[in-house]
Amino acid sequence: MNWSTTVLTERLGIRYPIIQAPMTSGPGTPQLAAAVANAGGLGALAASHLQPEQLQQAIAETRALTDRPFAVNLATGIPAKIDLDRIARARTLLAPYRAELGLPPGPTALREVPDFVEQLDVVISEQVAALSFIFGVPDAVCLDLLRDAGIATIGTATHLLEAIVLEESGVDFIVAQGAEAGGHRGTFIGHPEQGLVGTLTLVPLLTKHVQVPIIAAGGIMDGRGIAAVRVLGAVGAQMGTAFLACPESGAHPAYKALLSQGSEIATTLSRVFTGRYGRVLRNRLADEMRAHETELPGFPLQFFLTQELGRAAAEQGVTDLMPLWAGQGCHLCESRPAADLIATWVQQVTALLADSPAAERSPCPKPDRPTQEIVDPASFI
Repeated sequence: MNWSTTVLTERLGIRYPIIQAPMTSGPGTPQLAAAVANAGGLGALAASHLQPEQLQQAIAETRALTDRPFAVNLATGIPAKIDLDRIARARTLLAPYRAELGLPPGPTALREVPDFVEQLDVVISEQVAALSFIFGVPDAVCLDLLRDAGIATIGTATHLLEAIVLEESGVDFIVAQGAEAGGHRGTFIGHPEQGLVGTLTLVPLLTKHVQVPIIAAGGIMDGRGIAAVRVLGAVGAQMGTAFLACPESGAHPAYKALLSQGSEIATTLSRVFTGRYGRVLRNRLADEMRAHETELPGFPLQFFLTQELGRAAAEQGVTDLMPLWAGQGCHLCESRPAADLIATWVQQVTALLADSPAAERSPCPKPDRPTQEIVDPASFI
């Protein structure tokens, strides 16, 4: 069987059904996106925090390093409303940590939230191969513009109802983000804990009940994981933590060193760093601020409040105060170039699936529509 040829590789013109997950706060760089693209996968730029001109520059830097396709990732949905009381409370709570790093109590003004439509204009004008998004679904006008421009759309679902909403919107692919995944949780319907479904449960569930091709994410660290999700019916694997220790990653050296020292219980969910729940390595800031998470502003306001703190912590090598995004498979990270990792994974998957017909077909018949379709989304909130 030819496990590497799927609707994903054919649609995007890539050699292998491997996507580098978009990673913000340092790890994700044009160098990493280009390295993955040059090795036959789909590199990705995390751009939700970038102003349009910054996004344009990141795309240009990536294109200077590769002529292969890559994706841009944006946050959709409505940004949190400005709550001056929560912002003031967050500044008070963060002040001791800022003082520890020699910073003043806090910035006097918050950064301007990037405009999604303006970001989208850059993606379309630059003819990026794919746009992936998280925290919801762009409106129909935006999706039509992307479709007319020939840009593939990749949504993110953490449970079945979200996948149904994405399918009905007309997206080209859906990332099934398992609970094991590092970084932001993509949940946009219901409470965060309702989206904590494991990858090996979520992928076959979605491949059974939706027609849109599914990309698996969460806990996939090598060829074994890629082979497993292909057998479960996924048309590709999205991997982020597996690339964190690469030399092309922008993660701090001390951050990279902690990855291999971790274990499956080294991570936790926290909204301290951005205002949205995400999986990070446990550190002092996440642990000490946990009791105050409900007092903090939402995304991206909390991100703006902690960005300077994280930058100073990185400059001083203080991992206890850095945002250390990582999935549960962090202990399997390898400090090798992205191209070497992908080559090894390809060999592993080929050996595992060489004589198996399983990945050539979806493992479960698809009914016309699951009973979950009639669930009122409001009941999840």
